[in-house]
Amino acid sequence: MGSERILIVEDDVGSLELIKFILQRAGYTLLCAGNGIEGIEVARREKPDLILMDLSMPELDGWSAAERIKQDPETKDITVVALSVLSMYNDKLRAQEAGFDGYLTKPIEVKTFVRQIAHFLNPSAPF
Repeated sequence: MGSERILIVEDDVGSLELIKFILQRAGYTLLCAGNGIEGIEVARREKPDLILMDLSMPELDGWSAAERIKQDPETKDITVVALSVLSMYNDKLRAQEAGFDGYLTKPIEVKTFVRQIAHFLNPSAPF
């Protein structure tokens, strides 16, 4: 842990600050964007190791942003994980269809969140 760069695409300041606090303490380098359009721009420019993306955002929602990231040859291999309060089966299915590599629900479980992130960054590591 530590050298990986994580892009957080989140429009809710409270959620963003909590996620940043947890991941900074775990030693990750963080990049932030406030909506899907900014998220795509930062992903193209910075090529993070992981993107955590809210689904319900202004400008461009997370589903559409993930589709664009996964269709772009320069960003298609970046792991993109939905991080949302939406927890119904259909929301998760729609996220999978949009190209998300994983799905985490808010509120996050602080005790397991860092382990979940480490697993998305290195799926072969023990969970």
